[in-house]
Amino acid sequence: MFTPNFNIGILGHVDSGKTTLAKALSHTASTACFDKNPQSKERGITLDLGFSSFTIPYPSHLGTDHENLLITLVDCPGHASLLKTVIGGAHIIDLMILVVDIIKGIQTQTAECLIIGELTCDKLLVVLNKTDLIPEDKRADKIAKVRKKISMTLSKTKFKNAEIISCSAAEKEGVENLISIISNSVVIGPRDFSGDFVFSVDHCFGVKGQGTVLTGTCLSGCIGLNDTVKISNTKLEKKIKSIQVFRKSVDKLYQGDRAGICVAQFDPKLIERGLVYTGSVVKTVYAVIIDINKVAYYKGSITTKMKYHVSIGHETVLAKITFFKTEEGSSEAPFNMNHNYLYQDTYSEGDRGFALLQFEHPVLCVEDSMVIISRLDMDINTPACRLAFYGRLRHIYTSQDYSDNQLSDLRIFKYKEREGQVERMNDEYTVIGKDLFKKETDIDLFSHLAVNLSTGELGKIEGSFGQSGKFKVYVQDGLSEKTKLLLASKKKKGKDNVDVGVVPEKVMINLKFKRYTFDKKKQMLQ
Repeated sequence: MFTPNFNIGILGHVDSGKTTLAKALSHTASTACFDKNPQSKERGITLDLGFSSFTIPYPSHLGTDHENLLITLVDCPGHASLLKTVIGGAHIIDLMILVVDIIKGIQTQTAECLIIGELTCDKLLVVLNKTDLIPEDKRADKIAKVRKKISMTLSKTKFKNAEIISCSAAEKEGVENLISIISNSVVIGPRDFSGDFVFSVDHCFGVKGQGTVLTGTCLSGCIGLNDTVKISNTKLEKKIKSIQVFRKSVDKLYQGDRAGICVAQFDPKLIERGLVYTGSVVKTVYAVIIDINKVAYYKGSITTKMKYHVSIGHETVLAKITFFKTEEGSSEAPFNMNHNYLYQDTYSEGDRGFALLQFEHPVLCVEDSMVIISRLDMDINTPACRLAFYGRLRHIYTSQDYSDNQLSDLRIFKYKEREGQVERMNDEYTVIGKDLFKKETDIDLFSHLAVNLSTGELGKIEGSFGQSGKFKVYVQDGLSEKTKLLLASKKKKGKDNVDVGVVPEKVMINLKFKRYTFDKKKQMLQ
């Protein structure tokens, strides 16, 4: 009988007791769990994702379609330097358990994990762990105080109604109550078994006499024995020999399942993290466009051309970022390649913003993936949020030559403004200008662009005048008498002092235009 799976991420600050809690809850351990990594044992902390499971009766509020529900626990590391591993684990979870050391309360990585939870899932349970370290006569007061502080913190998030449970994972006190609350909190969204199969791989290892096992979580579709799959970054296709879900052999793997799939004649060194898939749903991308949502707790500057760490699934890569937004006054429409967008030097909160991310190396991803952008190069010893903003893929560039052949289609523009002055009047319809261009500027590129005179006339640049950067401006309606007198008076100082009102000593020429950032022809538009 098919047993549905529900994935729970266990997140929190380092040494808050996450792995101990996973052990207390679990009935079955995977090959990667409970700090089996030799370095984890040596350092005494979790360094990689760990997976284990337990089974509960199928919750009655979900119906009577199944007998049992398999709960998969994703034990995430809590050390600040391993944040990208936490982000990779968070994208596969249905519910998050935030573990808080009741003695220390909310710490830096506790807050970062809470933010990750807000971005990746809709359900949260908070576990106040290590209650056994509090003297029994003071325990109730301490639990009440910490619960009150955490409730205040959660009130500012979408988890304001989250349950807060106290327990001692080491002593297994309160664990049965936690399991009961988990059962009541399970909400299984619609599972789509149609379409292409996508499997997020988090571990890979060889089994002598069997083949290579890739363990991970099914993100979409389903797969069965003897089906052929593609393995990311290798261009290899392999047939599935066997499938196991926590040591139980199964014939099929469905969306949401945690499993290991075995293939033959594949070197496990070729992949550590990645995707196994069918069809063409997985793309190799060199750059992407996302919509922008700023993380409220991030206090650093967000500026164009800076490099950020971009996390898509299990992969984190550096990217150069260009921010842009809809034109002033336009409606908040989804991204459209045919629209014009205004370049931003810095991202301003509240803008309808987008970002172009240009990766240092290509990444594999599925369209509409969640993207989390952070500053992992910040000092981990400072109590500052490193998660900057997030969004979803809205456009992808799959050609290695996208910057030469496709990027010019992205209509991001800057407003440009230049100011020169009238040197002299040529005739009543034409003036000669200067100081608007450098001597080496190709003025023909600016021909027929409209300009404004500081005296109110509208004109157009006709072309260059001489070789020193001067230019002609044609004023279609002719110069006003006021302007003629001003320019004439500049030529004939000391003659009749005609009262023409308050006028500037110079007649200025103002040029405003748009230039598209990625237009190789550098054309100017108005």
